[in-house]
Amino acid sequence: MSSSRQTRTGRSIRGPQSALTDFLASQNISAAQIRADADARRAAAAREAGPSTTTVAEEPAEEEDEDEEEDVPTTSRRAAAARARDQKRKKQAETIEKIKKSKAYKKRKREADDSDSDDLVETMFAEKLTPLPGQMEHCEICEKRFTVTPYSRAGPNGGLLCAKCSKDLAKDDDAAKKKKKKPLNTGGGGRRKTQSKILDGTQPTGAKTLTTLCVETLAKNIELADDLGDLPPRAIDRIARLLSKRRMLGPQTLNLFLQPATEQVMVYDGARLSSDDYKRIFSVASRLEKLKLRNAIQFKDEVMEYLLGRQLMLKYFYIHGANLLSAAVWERYIREKGAHLETLQIYYTDKHVNDEILKSVKNHCHALKRLKICHNQQVSDEGLLHIAEMSSLEHLGLQLVKFTTTEPYVKIVQNVGRNLRTFSIKEVPDVDDRLLDALHKEATVLTKLRITGSEVMTDSGFARLFTDWKNRPLVSVDLQRCRHVDAAKPRENAHLVGFCSDGFRALMKHSGRQLRYLNVHACRHISQEAFEDAFAEDKTYPELQYVEVSFCEEVTDFIVGSIFRACPNLKEMNVFGCMKVKDVRVPRGRILVGVPNAQGMVIEGSDD
Repeated sequence: MSSSRQTRTGRSIRGPQSALTDFLASQNISAAQIRADADARRAAAAREAGPSTTTVAEEPAEEEDEDEEEDVPTTSRRAAAARARDQKRKKQAETIEKIKKSKAYKKRKREADDSDSDDLVETMFAEKLTPLPGQMEHCEICEKRFTVTPYSRAGPNGGLLCAKCSKDLAKDDDAAKKKKKKPLNTGGGGRRKTQSKILDGTQPTGAKTLTTLCVETLAKNIELADDLGDLPPRAIDRIARLLSKRRMLGPQTLNLFLQPATEQVMVYDGARLSSDDYKRIFSVASRLEKLKLRNAIQFKDEVMEYLLGRQLMLKYFYIHGANLLSAAVWERYIREKGAHLETLQIYYTDKHVNDEILKSVKNHCHALKRLKICHNQQVSDEGLLHIAEMSSLEHLGLQLVKFTTTEPYVKIVQNVGRNLRTFSIKEVPDVDDRLLDALHKEATVLTKLRITGSEVMTDSGFARLFTDWKNRPLVSVDLQRCRHVDAAKPRENAHLVGFCSDGFRALMKHSGRQLRYLNVHACRHISQEAFEDAFAEDKTYPELQYVEVSFCEEVTDFIVGSIFRACPNLKEMNVFGCMKVKDVRVPRGRILVGVPNAQGMVIEGSDD
């Protein structure tokens, strides 16, 4: 029997291996080494227990060795166990030395209250003895036994977690991160976003003021605010603008602007408000005098009737997009509440604000100073004649869709022109020079003039208007697209139709010293010589801040540079479509928009 065993051992004949044996071999784990370590532990335990126990413990061990695997001699096992112990002690000693030399150990030693370094070393050594993948461990939370993997997660107290507890903890962490996540900085930087703001006219140059930063911070965290306190009306208005821009003005945020003592409510985007929300404005703000509503889609007859039932007397009424208001309820409101109105501005109410409504305004709104009707499809020449009889008007703005003639506008200027401070008419292609002559004769206190889209007014008419005009210098002038229109020969203008060179020279001579806003967009027949004369070296326009000369084809690099020199306080100039503008040095703090180059369409000056 012994000889046959030796023969097998010498010839190293072995049977098929199990899956476990293959796995242990792939991990460089030896079964003989495991048994040797077990024998060493038994022997050590027997020596500690005493002589008698040693004898009893060694005999079964020898029997088990003979029964389990007879090809590994007992002497070899003991030698292997001794080598394993030595290697283990050596690795432990090396680990301890590394711990003592580490920065973490030195830092914890400095922060520790006690000076016992041995305890600290043992603690850090124990922390390193984490179970390896493939070993069994108990979950720190549920105490369930599980197999350690490379993806096992550490628990709050340093132990390992099972798969289920790891998922639960990950869900809690995700929820905490979402709760603490800061809102996006929508008012932040980014070159593309900054240029977009410049094009919108909302990007100031230089550092933001403290008030601006505070308002933006409040708008970003508006869900945390209970009320706006005693903020000044200007700050409240800026908050309302920011919320509307971000589509955050809804039924909940509306409450912040409503107090019993509130005298003005400004809603810049009411698309998310219902009819009940508008009624709530009138029920809470019992002292309301100024109301501004944009995109007031749900401002219906029932809301106006509710307003009529309240003891509110609005002085300022601005409404935009309320197409569901009928003509009957408009007429009733003006008849019952119109006596207190000082400002009435109506936008995009195409169907129901007609000539009869303007007749009612004439008869009942005797204190009205400002009237503006824009994008209206019903008002005609008859309605303009009613406006001509409103003797209290100081500000008038009109943009009508129906065809209108020159006579009603002339009648308005003749009757109320002496009191007019602002006069704005848009898209009037058939109004001629008679209106300009009436303005020259009657207007004396006008500060803002806007006439756009004229196709029959002539350069001589504009020159007569501004030459020896007894009116004070204008502050704002908008004459965009007052030009000759001929699809066949757009460049030819033998009769000098539109706002051309002589009119431009006369305008700058009359109002240049006080002018702040100038818009001659697409007035393409202003010559290069006229621009050079108006912005010559001896000319200065200290108040001019905004210039729009887009699609004025004679504008060159030299003219743009002359404008920057002659206007020391100019903030922005637009030159879209000016193909002769190619390379301009923009002064520091100024903005030039519309020159296509590698930097983009917007150039903010950095040159001294």
